[in-house]
Amino acid sequence: MPADEKWKANMEKVAFMKTFPGLLSRWEQLAGKTVETVAPLKSKAGAAALICTDGSFVVLPPPSAEPYELGEALQAGRSYLEPKHPEAYIGYDQLLKKDKDAQRTARLENILGAIRNNMEQIPELKDRLKDLVKEWK
Repeated sequence: MPADEKWKANMEKVAFMKTFPGLLSRWEQLAGKTVETVAPLKSKAGAAALICTDGSFVVLPPPSAEPYELGEALQAGRSYLEPKHPEAYIGYDQLLKKDKDAQRTARLENILGAIRNNMEQIPELKDRLKDLVKEWK
């Protein structure tokens, strides 16, 4: 088979696969479906085909969400997940508060450190800070 025929055959196969009955193209299409099986894919570690009882399916990448994605997922899915995992959300909320408090403290220390480190180079800094404090009163 000449190379151009092989290329055409491959393109035809790919076009067919992309329109295969039941292939889902958006996550929202999974709503309300029941998962029948998760079939691991050999081509990529952790990847799988999630197959539903109605014959629909989706190809999934390996589950390796970044921390910011996990946090967003926990917030986005909270109304569904919290009733099933209330203790986990209590712990998560405590850790969120701890993280925010630590971030606030770190910012405060950074600001104070910048002031201390620049006092000698910028003599008027002390007077400007005093004026700023007077404005708050």
